[in-house]
Amino acid sequence: MSENAFEAIAGTAPAVPLLLLCDHASNALPPGLGTLGLAPELLATHIAHDIGAAAVTRALAAAWGAPALLGRWSRLLVDLNRGADDPTIVMKLSDGSIIPGNAGASPAADAAEVARRIAAYHAPYHAAIAAELDRIGPDAAIVSIHSFTPRWKSVPRVWEVGVLYDADTRLAHPLMARLRDAGFTVGDNEPYSGALEGDTLNVHGTRRGLPHVLVELRQDLIGDAAQAQAFALRLKPILDAALDDMRGAAMHRQG
Repeated sequence: MSENAFEAIAGTAPAVPLLLLCDHASNALPPGLGTLGLAPELLATHIAHDIGAAAVTRALAAAWGAPALLGRWSRLLVDLNRGADDPTIVMKLSDGSIIPGNAGASPAADAAEVARRIAAYHAPYHAAIAAELDRIGPDAAIVSIHSFTPRWKSVPRVWEVGVLYDADTRLAHPLMARLRDAGFTVGDNEPYSGALEGDTLNVHGTRRGLPHVLVELRQDLIGDAAQAQAFALRLKPILDAALDDMRGAAMHRQG
């Protein structure tokens, strides 16, 4: 397992059955790859990372004393929220921008480079998630933090928060209800669906039978450090209430 593939935050509070994830935390690239042929200003945009998501994840981890795993490198290197066999795991075109460094000299060279990146960065990250969930045990819940652009192809996105999920709605439904009660405009599996075969929620949530959500935050609400910290502090009690709702519903079913 390569510790250079991800950032790990150790939980400091005893028995916090929660794992925080941030697949697209960083826009950095490993030494030797330069900028993948992109202008530096493009690497600062959403095509390279989820703006604000890492800061929110770190703030939530600190507030809970919960463990967290964050991708160390840009999603343009390899997308940690894709299955290893997904053809979009290494993007050659993102939101209209060609990624020159992701276009191999030949199909064979391209496939070899994709396999190298998966082995070096994608596999260690997912192995670390699996190991952390094994440590936490069967009561674990997964909360993955992402962010989305306020507009897509000139169309405004009305949601402030999107709650994505795969087959399991135990946490997603109470979280959406709590967010709406708090005054947020909430997307139900918007602006994307969380049901993607082989992605992080599917592999570590659905296949393990663990409750999970991917929380998408609109980037204009968390675009700088102060905004991200403030949003995390607002989000934590909402997540706490949703987790309590989920556990209460489970006890009611058992009783």
